[in-house]
Amino acid sequence: MPRIERHKLWTSLKLLLLVTLGFGLDAPHSFAQTSDSPPPNFIFVLSDDIAQGDLGCYGQKLIQTPRLDQMAAEGTRYMQAYCGTSVCAPSRSSFFTGLHTGHCPVRGNYEVAPEGQLPLPDETVTIAEVAKSAGYATATFGKWGMGFFDTTGSPFNQGVDHFFGYNCQRHAHSYFPTYLYDDAQAFLLPGNNGRTVGKTYAQTLIQNDMIAWLRDNADKPFFMFYAITLPHGRHEIDDLGIYADKPWTQKQKSYAAQVTRVDSDMGELMDTLRELGIAENTLIVFSGDNGSSFDPQSDIGSLFNQASNGLRGYKRGMYEGALRQAALAWWPGTVPAGRVDDQPWAFWDLMPTFAELAGTEPPAGYETDGMSLVDYLKGGTAPERDYFYWELHPGKPIQAARFGNWKAVRNGIDKPIELYDLSTDAGESNDVASSHPQVVARAEAILAEAHRPDPNWPLQGRSEAQAKSAKEAWAVKRARDKAGWAPEDAVEREY
Repeated sequence: MPRIERHKLWTSLKLLLLVTLGFGLDAPHSFAQTSDSPPPNFIFVLSDDIAQGDLGCYGQKLIQTPRLDQMAAEGTRYMQAYCGTSVCAPSRSSFFTGLHTGHCPVRGNYEVAPEGQLPLPDETVTIAEVAKSAGYATATFGKWGMGFFDTTGSPFNQGVDHFFGYNCQRHAHSYFPTYLYDDAQAFLLPGNNGRTVGKTYAQTLIQNDMIAWLRDNADKPFFMFYAITLPHGRHEIDDLGIYADKPWTQKQKSYAAQVTRVDSDMGELMDTLRELGIAENTLIVFSGDNGSSFDPQSDIGSLFNQASNGLRGYKRGMYEGALRQAALAWWPGTVPAGRVDDQPWAFWDLMPTFAELAGTEPPAGYETDGMSLVDYLKGGTAPERDYFYWELHPGKPIQAARFGNWKAVRNGIDKPIELYDLSTDAGESNDVASSHPQVVARAEAILAEAHRPDPNWPLQGRSEAQAKSAKEAWAVKRARDKAGWAPEDAVEREY
């Protein structure tokens, strides 16, 4: 039975049960709540490429982030929060499916022509579908990149009521694109050619639509995934603000302005929740989709000292600097204020966390590698587990696992396993594999166990089909950029 039909049947059966029990059709039909208080709203904000080293609350000195620093002061800041993996599509997908990248159907950036990425399969139960099964309104804003509208990975086939932004992550490289999507309807952005800084800044429209949706849905439980494209490259912005006169390169000024724009937009989000009177019933988790994005010797990495946390590695790698996130949780009156916590957790933990908070029995087919963080978010200890696992398929697949304080990294199926003791070597500078053969054997067993074979993600290397698809997709992207292309059915709007 197709996923949408299963969902309709599931909802109908639950409504019938509630009517039979005497609750009536007007009752919130799937909340496991006995009190009058509604279940909490949940907002996950994923800022593309933002790093610990970019935020003042983690030690940044040159870029101003007063509202995120306030969020940290009013909530909890995490030092060992892990992404899904160290590039964007699989990291988003890990959150959305509750699966680590040994099981997730998206384990790398798999580009598809003419627009979109490898779609999530129909049978995968997503966090948005968990939300729908609990009676929540659902929306996602910013960058989707988990399947185009005519595929099983369309947001509307994956539990999303409303979408606004970029469907394709290649399209999202421009902050002044010729078009965006409101649901599946393309609309034109006047004064933009998709190649240079233009007149209409996409993030402004995305932020405005998010705030409008929030206001429209404030009187009901809601789930929101806000995948902010900033500060990912290209580093374009409509106003350099306080950085305009800095003695920096244009790229450095733009990057700093992008981070501060994320900060001010997060401030507006928190202010709106307070204005609407729902801040105390709303959990926000803010994070980045990978760790540091730049080589410490690069122009951005060096100026802003992104590696100030002392961690090794950056985007597209498997070392801690690529996997640990800037991560904050904010839920006034519930998440402890001013807490700084050093216990590990990962994106795939957020789905079971939300399911518990919503008080719902997840839909049939639900699967997760995560563990609920509800007690931990409220000030308790993080759940114990056997291991964390990551893989990435940039061409030559790479793997990593953490179990206890041991961290194993294998930079290719034909490469030896590196082993680090994070309790004494968080910077992963001393490979101790040769002196701990039994621990290496355990790591090897984890790397084998955690990888579920998938024809799209062979450990031997990128398939010919994927390489061909990427080549075709990028050729289309370049041609469309050159032509200033927009869909034929794109409509005009007033702003």
